[in-house]
Amino acid sequence: MLDIKLIRENPDFVKERLAHKQFKQLELVDQIASLDSQRRTLQQDLDNVLNQSNLAAKAIGGLMKEGNKEAAEAKKAEVAVLKDREKLLKDELTAVEQQQQDIAIQLPNLPAALVPAGKTPEENEVVREGGTKPNLPADAVPHWDLIKKFDLIDFETGAKITGSGFPLFKGKGAKLQRALTSYFLDFNTAAGYVEYIPPYMVNAASAYGTGQLPDKEGQMYYMPADDLYMIPTAEVPVTNIYRDVVLKETDFPIKMTAYSQCFRREAGSFGAQVRGLNRVHQFEKVEIIQIVHPDQSHTVLDEMVAHVEKLVQSLELPYRILRLCGGDMGFASAITYDFEVWSAAQQRWLEVSSVSNFETFQANRMKCRFKGDNGKTQIAHTLNGSSMALPRIMAALLENNQSDSGIHLPKALQPYFGAPFID
Repeated sequence: MLDIKLIRENPDFVKERLAHKQFKQLELVDQIASLDSQRRTLQQDLDNVLNQSNLAAKAIGGLMKEGNKEAAEAKKAEVAVLKDREKLLKDELTAVEQQQQDIAIQLPNLPAALVPAGKTPEENEVVREGGTKPNLPADAVPHWDLIKKFDLIDFETGAKITGSGFPLFKGKGAKLQRALTSYFLDFNTAAGYVEYIPPYMVNAASAYGTGQLPDKEGQMYYMPADDLYMIPTAEVPVTNIYRDVVLKETDFPIKMTAYSQCFRREAGSFGAQVRGLNRVHQFEKVEIIQIVHPDQSHTVLDEMVAHVEKLVQSLELPYRILRLCGGDMGFASAITYDFEVWSAAQQRWLEVSSVSNFETFQANRMKCRFKGDNGKTQIAHTLNGSSMALPRIMAALLENNQSDSGIHLPKALQPYFGAPFID
């Protein structure tokens, strides 16, 4: 959530940055500022009434000691009036604060200065590319055909058990998923990230804390009997470990990694772009999360991008890194870098990771704070990145490495899979 003080003191700047993110309801900024003015006036009036009430209550005791019952009774009547006024002001203040909160949570995070202008994915900025695109034989096929050939995933039985978009991994397909997960976690923990296995369901407070609510409720699976949500990413439960926590400056950086199943009710279109593993409703992902000092978050963002880049390089996949434009960024993000790998058989780029700095946006919602050396309490910065989403990584590995001998796995994965080939 945006800082109300920033909205109050610099509404034009807030509007300009929101417009950069293609947010259209700029009038909400003025509404928040107006409500904040009302809130401050009400708070001042309430403070005055409380002060008068306290003074009057103290005076009653003195008047009673003096034997001036008439004056004491008059003061009691004055206190009664002030108490009624106090209740009215508190009710008004609560209503204005709630109205302000309801509007404030509709505003997305402000994009950082480095975020390019633009509305669509086509306007994202390519930061750099790496790796070499393979030259596949003429008879090369996309991953959904390779999956059938090597009997790796049973989409039909998964659909029978649950529904479309819930794949059933089997045999060497399940083994490859396990190998990727183990390798990614080992890669992260070797870099100082602490491993977690989080719950796969969260309450509304957790989903609100990381910005999924009220922005993405349509994409989340909701369990109404228990008022819980299936997680769309491990970012949600792991970041919320530090909800309502006051840290010390010496606690930074906090580095966490987690594997989880992820659940998303994304409405898919039809055709090759959503075929096979390109878009599913349940998938596996390994996440990295950091909570850091505000002065360090953009340096840490660069470090996290470099970390994921090394991971992609170790998989020997051709890739590119995009800096997302304002119109293609997530609700909570201040700046995002997407990683895409080249799908040789499909002849297109597949997104496999997003690395984002949320600055204070999530931490402000979660009340994740720290005490600085000066003793003042400040809001921390949060960051997260996929390292990585398994479905499209698996698709690219299958397609780019197909040969007459089978699927040749990169050297980094071979010890985890136990063989150099899927055959």
